[in-house]
Amino acid sequence: MRFDQPATTNPIDQGRVVGRATPRIDGPLKTTGTAPYAYERHDVAPAPAIGYVVGAGIAKGRVASMDLAAARKAPGVLTIVTARNAGKLGKSDKNTAKLLGGPQVDHYHQALALVVAETFEQARAAAALIGIRYETAPGRFDLAAAKLHAPLAKDDGMGGKSQTHVGDFQGAFAKAPVQLDATYTTPDQGHAMMEPHATLATWEGRKLTVWTANQMVGWAVDDLAATLGIPKENVSVKSPYIGGGFGGKLFLRADVLLAALGARAVNRPVKIALTRPLMFNNTTHRPATIQRIRIGAGKDGRIAAIGHESWSGDLPGGKPETAVAQTRLLYAGEHRLTAMRLAVLDLPEGNAMRAPGEAPGMMALEIAMDEMAEKLGLDPIEFRLRNDTQVDPEKPQRPFSQRRLADCFKLGAERFGWSKRNAKPAQVRDGRWMVGLGVAAAFRNNIVMKSKARVRLDGEGRVVVETDMTDIGTGSYTVIAQTAAETMGVPLERVRVLLGDSDYPVSCGSGGQWGGNSSCAGVYAACMKLRGMVAQKAGLGDDATFVDGEVRGGGKSVPLESFSGLVAEDGMEYGDLDKRYQQSTFGAHFVEAAVDAFTGEVRVRRMLAVCAAGRILNPVSARSQVIGAMTMGVGAALMEELHVDKRRGFFVNHDLAGYEVPVHADIPHQDVVFLDEVDPVSSPLKAKGVGELGICGVAAAVANAVYNATGVRVREYPITLDKLLKGLPPVA
Repeated sequence: MRFDQPATTNPIDQGRVVGRATPRIDGPLKTTGTAPYAYERHDVAPAPAIGYVVGAGIAKGRVASMDLAAARKAPGVLTIVTARNAGKLGKSDKNTAKLLGGPQVDHYHQALALVVAETFEQARAAAALIGIRYETAPGRFDLAAAKLHAPLAKDDGMGGKSQTHVGDFQGAFAKAPVQLDATYTTPDQGHAMMEPHATLATWEGRKLTVWTANQMVGWAVDDLAATLGIPKENVSVKSPYIGGGFGGKLFLRADVLLAALGARAVNRPVKIALTRPLMFNNTTHRPATIQRIRIGAGKDGRIAAIGHESWSGDLPGGKPETAVAQTRLLYAGEHRLTAMRLAVLDLPEGNAMRAPGEAPGMMALEIAMDEMAEKLGLDPIEFRLRNDTQVDPEKPQRPFSQRRLADCFKLGAERFGWSKRNAKPAQVRDGRWMVGLGVAAAFRNNIVMKSKARVRLDGEGRVVVETDMTDIGTGSYTVIAQTAAETMGVPLERVRVLLGDSDYPVSCGSGGQWGGNSSCAGVYAACMKLRGMVAQKAGLGDDATFVDGEVRGGGKSVPLESFSGLVAEDGMEYGDLDKRYQQSTFGAHFVEAAVDAFTGEVRVRRMLAVCAAGRILNPVSARSQVIGAMTMGVGAALMEELHVDKRRGFFVNHDLAGYEVPVHADIPHQDVVFLDEVDPVSSPLKAKGVGELGICGVAAAVANAVYNATGVRVREYPITLDKLLKGLPPVA
């Protein structure tokens, strides 16, 4: 099915199942521990050997020698795989560095060896016996030091152009009566998902099967085949349950490749789970940014000039953190400038982490908007509303498909009690606590991806859906089942959803908040094809209706079980609607924060998100996604930071003891409101993404609340108490 015109009335609009608050289908499996994750697939390969990965102890240089003799003689050891005996390996375009290093070392903890033994303890003990001698080379580990000479990044499809100009930014900024020129920094951050990167691999002749934790099954097949140099049809990837991804499992990682190599070497199943330090230093992370924002406005609060420049770093051949993406679209202003510069750093690979681009970009932009509002003597919401726009500011001829940012702010302000906010900082006290309110816009682009599915009717009238779509905790099983139930006119309990298997049609996968809308659109296309087949066999026309497990028309009705064995496969492909209309999601985040007047400790007391993101397919799972994202936003604001050892080039706090994330005690009451909205330009479901919208702007709302509470403006995340103490008002 091709979607190249805005959607009209269709079966999804019935709203009998889609749009209803529905408990997650996989909930009982997850809460009882019976949903098998990759490392727990004891049913598919009994008694596998265990692999333990040895990571490089330097960040830059080469392996001069590797002594494996003692390790090979250790109890239980079956083999040791290194670059010397692994055979010829390729490299996918999606991997910046080689997944198995040696002799060259590209980054700290790059995988250099795999020890395969009968037990985990034996593999780990043997790994400690490997003697590696390195020849180190100078490395680049400091973004601030590399900033001066960082060139413009290359243009790419996802990040867009590295630089944009509209009008005369420099001239308009210089003439603006009210100006802001400020620099903000965000640190390196890690995904820190609960389930580690883990893989179980088996070979049957020349055919490889991996049970792994991967968000994009189709990509994994392509990249594993390319890396091993084998045909794609010889690779099977299975990833039905994933314990969190956040973008860290979008791409093939070392555990998958090494499990495959180890299993081939010992001719038996091998499973691997990366240790937490390897997850932080060997996989991907959100790279640090330095962002300069300039805003020039008239005294009426209208922006005349807005400029946003960002610097980030990555390994050679890597890509930038696209932190200027939202500034190209969020606020009006005739004269505009954005630029992304990319420094070469020898740190572990920087890549996608929940809402790449907008999440760190909004951390800076939405503080800058508050600072500018204060300079203008305007309420922060009023300033944003004065610069609202219904068209793409860089391409005014292109309208937004839907843009209800103003509605989000107005409804949120009313529900949160914004009118009670004291505009003057450091005025509100609750005992020893200084209390403030903060606000920020939420923005994330809506991306659509082609996606396929297969649906069939079994002998009991059930609809069985098969697609390689994954569920990373987002509720994919449930919204896909709702889509099939709505389209085929059956109760939800008569739908069975099978996901995460490369034997199924290739879907959009989970990422970029495109998963729910795009995968369900593919399922809708397959169901509509099946409806046509059923109607034809029943001798009914195009006006046949599907309801209560029956197909009806022309005065007769036939139960769906009469069509047992019918199978339809189709997918959704898109025309140029995303070129003709700017498709984005919007929201407003409100935060109440309290800061201890004596210690500078910050406590978030209340949070509210108001979201406009098209039709909400399932309010229960959507709310769960948003409050989880809000929680990550609190972490980004107050605690998350991968500390770089600038001498040795690695992340020092590479475990969950040193890398702090919010826990239950850190998170207060969270309220989420979804505007009643449909977007017919997005897909036949008229839905959009929401899972990443919930993090965009949260950190800035926290920062703005802290400023309102204390009068201390922190532009360097995270906002730790050492950055507050010196500026706190005297304690009476």
